[in-house]
Amino acid sequence: MFHLGRFVSAAVIAWASLFEVVQVRPADSDSWPDVGSDALAAYFRAETERLEAACRARLSVSREEWLRRAANDRRQLLDMLGLDPLPARGDLRATVTGRLDHPDFTVEKLHFQSLPGLYVTANLYLPRGLPRPAPAILYVCGHTPVKTNGVSCGNKTAYQHHGIWFARNGYVCLVMDTIQLGEIEGLHHGTYREGMWWWNVKGFTPAGVEAWNGIRALDYLESRPEVDRQRLGMTGRSGGGSYTWTVAALDERVRAAAPVAGITDLRNQVVDGCVEGHCDCMFFVNTYRWDFPQVAALIAPRPLLVVNTDSDSIFPLDGVVRLHAQVRGVYAAWGEAGKLGLVIGPGGHHDTQDLQVPVLRWFNRHLKGEDPPVSTAAERLFDPLALRVFDALPADQINTRIHELWGGQPVEEPAPDLTSRLRTRAFAGWPESPDPPSPRLVSRSVEDGLLLGLWEFTSQPYVTLPLFVVEPAAGALPQTDCRVLDEADWRRWAAVLGRRAPRLTNSIPDLVATSDAATEEDFAALLASARESRRRLAWLLPRGVGPTAWQVDARKDVQIRRRFMLLGQTLEGMRVWDIRQGVRSLQARDDRRDFRVTLKAHGPMAVNALYASLFEPAVSALELTALPASHRDGPDYLNVLNITDLPAVVAHARQLGLSVRDGAVAP
Repeated sequence: MFHLGRFVSAAVIAWASLFEVVQVRPADSDSWPDVGSDALAAYFRAETERLEAACRARLSVSREEWLRRAANDRRQLLDMLGLDPLPARGDLRATVTGRLDHPDFTVEKLHFQSLPGLYVTANLYLPRGLPRPAPAILYVCGHTPVKTNGVSCGNKTAYQHHGIWFARNGYVCLVMDTIQLGEIEGLHHGTYREGMWWWNVKGFTPAGVEAWNGIRALDYLESRPEVDRQRLGMTGRSGGGSYTWTVAALDERVRAAAPVAGITDLRNQVVDGCVEGHCDCMFFVNTYRWDFPQVAALIAPRPLLVVNTDSDSIFPLDGVVRLHAQVRGVYAAWGEAGKLGLVIGPGGHHDTQDLQVPVLRWFNRHLKGEDPPVSTAAERLFDPLALRVFDALPADQINTRIHELWGGQPVEEPAPDLTSRLRTRAFAGWPESPDPPSPRLVSRSVEDGLLLGLWEFTSQPYVTLPLFVVEPAAGALPQTDCRVLDEADWRRWAAVLGRRAPRLTNSIPDLVATSDAATEEDFAALLASARESRRRLAWLLPRGVGPTAWQVDARKDVQIRRRFMLLGQTLEGMRVWDIRQGVRSLQARDDRRDFRVTLKAHGPMAVNALYASLFEPAVSALELTALPASHRDGPDYLNVLNITDLPAVVAHARQLGLSVRDGAVAP
């Protein structure tokens, strides 16, 4: 029996001598070598600008409109952090394991459990001789590892000077460890370093765990008799600054906030590439396609001090200033412009007194109602081991595997509204009002009554893709077989093409040409099959495959995929869109009302074809091989495991009347 995949290489050999080279059109912008393609850089810039414009429109509203939207925006942020619904607020099981005495203050070494087994280690700095409950500061640490003889003391020990300083100035201060660098060392680098792209499919981000720990830390502070519950402030720098933004946005018990070097805008992260300097804990899963000023604005009208330095490479000043300007409009709409401050200190990404003093003065003003001179300096006094909470780590801890346990279980049965849920939660990054793909013939040749055509179509701006077609030169056909190629398929093509069409393969280094044996025979068999089957044969390459691949190393490729997530997309989710547009391109060339397409694909690309079929009525059948058992194994679409999983989608496709051959999910 004739098998379509056998003859891919032979067909391309024939096409190679007939066609001009298909190239993605260059961007109307400066090149961006970090992403290996001018077109990809332009795509990221255009998508970022779209989200920026939506953010500006959302924040440029009256106070009444802002109040009307704020509750829903806060719910969306909770959702993007994996906190909707919020976990149960169980017993904190707070335990003090030791104390350190100083003439000015006492330090309690303590831990609590934000969830059963999720331990938060912290140091509580208590001023001596408090006549009444005092204002309290929740301080969240940045990414500073502190280890002695291989034992983690927690990053709280590196930031002890902040707790000491606040205590000496009359504040109760809880300095808490983060998951990644605490005494029990969890993980912040799932997609950044560990290849755990299934974090996207679960909608998991360690930023959500850190936000939850911060909320529970506020619960703990409220339980302390030394604390005035009406005067809670929050600050932290770098990663701790980021968590300050999210916790203060979500929890109005934070009466004043001063995040330091913890946020900038989407343009810095995606276009300027700052995402490459940040682990996953800095970002929510951008389901609703926000820009970061929307987080900052949720703190309004409470006192907010934005603090940064002028030469910070991972939180650049231009983005911080842009963000501040947008949030200032929200405060102005409230008539509370005086409650928003901006402090810019000199230097890079460093913890300096130039930044610390304004933060203390901010809390003095807004939590104490005073502004005395600051006469003491922040200094470290304790050996890190002295501040360690545990002598031995608890056996029941789940910190090291919280990424496995966070969130719900996959939905086994497809929901009645499956496509609408997928569209809003997994594929929100698809164009809302797409232009028709408008396929354009690049080159063609007629051989033995068959038309061999090389087409290109625009999936969306800056994404122009090739489409190869073999069909009878006369007479339209109702049925098209379209194979969707992954990179391995393409490289098999390119290995043959490398000898005959070097211009097309210049962007793919180190190709090894295959033998020419049986080439003409295979090509003849392909032509015979096309005539006998009376089917149009097509080959589709989604973005990032073959001629449109970005030429970068593995590390850069990871950062490209992370950029997609920041835009509320994934690379694989946008490839589903490309397949949809490819199907529409084939249909646009055919006037028949009974036009039908069979999609054929292998492995993760077969999953992309499966999902495309749910949205394109012209797809009547699927030939899918080597499907992964679950989305945990790929491909990654945002939040999809909270909606469905692959066995249920295959069943749903069959319920829709699609013929799914070889579609059994692999064990």
